[in-house]
Amino acid sequence: MRQDYSITISSHRGSQHFTLGQRTQRLIAGATAGLALAFIGGALAIVLLSGRVGELDRQVAGLSGDNQRIQADNQRLTAETGRLQDQLRERRRELAALGGELGRIETLVGLQPNDEQPLAQRIDVAGRTAFQRQLMLRSIPSGFPVDSGLVTSRYGMRQHPIHEQESLHGGVDLRAKRGTPIHATADGVVEWAALHRDSGLGKMVKLVHNYGFSTIFGHLDEIAVESGSYVKRGELLGYSGNTGQSAAPHLHYEVRYLQRRLDPSPFLRWSLEEFDVLFSEEDRVQWESLTEIVRTAANVPETPLLQQVQSLSATSP
Repeated sequence: MRQDYSITISSHRGSQHFTLGQRTQRLIAGATAGLALAFIGGALAIVLLSGRVGELDRQVAGLSGDNQRIQADNQRLTAETGRLQDQLRERRRELAALGGELGRIETLVGLQPNDEQPLAQRIDVAGRTAFQRQLMLRSIPSGFPVDSGLVTSRYGMRQHPIHEQESLHGGVDLRAKRGTPIHATADGVVEWAALHRDSGLGKMVKLVHNYGFSTIFGHLDEIAVESGSYVKRGELLGYSGNTGQSAAPHLHYEVRYLQRRLDPSPFLRWSLEEFDVLFSEEDRVQWESLTEIVRTAANVPETPLLQQVQSLSATSP
């Protein structure tokens, strides 16, 4: 059945009548449906886009946080890099200073500085060489037993101050007023610490050291060690005096090697700075073989020192 619709539009000019046929109705209905579908599709698209925009916003926020963390990490890395570069420059300055100081030490211990050699190797060699020399300086008499450092009567033939006849002075006399502290010139064991009448040295201390050396300290006023005790270089032995055949307070000091009296003068001057003085002035000791033994001991510091040569009899100083 055909249905037509009439539409009347009224105004001040009058009324107008329009008739809508089925075709027109279908066109309007189709247009309305299309608009509705378009609206619904647009609404759905807006909803989907809104969700996508929200997701993108969250991703942007996450990326922004990551970017901030990365920038903060970069700042920390930049600061750490600057700190490490400062440390590197400081270490280079220290190494340069160490190289100069190492060269001085190498020269001091008799080595030829070699800048082309790795620093660690140079330090190892210098350390071992210094240890060898320090070991010798501690094991063999070196330096003065009194602080005055003044020799008043040297080793050799002289007119005896009491007997008034020429005789061998087997040691040196060192200036020391009564009560002056007397110190050991090398590590050793006390063989004698008492009055010794036969020698004329009065109260006397005798030390036995490594490698066949011994030292004698005579005319003491007081003795501070006991026979059989071990002493280190620099340890107090007693106090100077005027006991025995002595004309005035002083210290009589002897250095012996295998029962032979040696001139103490080069031993008194022997030090790390003047290390060669002893070997050039005292030729009655087999220094080459002794040095080799000390070198072997120095290369293995934890190994006990070699057994000291059998000491002289306690009855004859």
